[in-house]
Amino acid sequence: MAGKVKEPSFEEALKGLESVVERLESGEPPLEESIRLFEEGMRLSETCRKRLDEADRKIELLLRKPGGVARETADEADILGKDE
Repeated sequence: MAGKVKEPSFEEALKGLESVVERLESGEPPLEESIRLFEEGMRLSETCRKRLDEADRKIELLLRKPGGVARETADEADILGKDE
């Protein structure tokens, strides 16, 4: 059974996406390589979107609570990245 693959951080995904865009914009890769790069770019874009959505939810939670996070629910703890 294969282990869980760790998704890249936002910064890693963004850097990878920028690299893909540069390669595609250069017009150098052949069609099959361009398709592969496009697919990779879509995956990296989705990772960036997920990370930004997580950050947005975390900020919304912090803004809703007086003085920051005090007593969060189990769902809020998941969003805030707490393992307790």
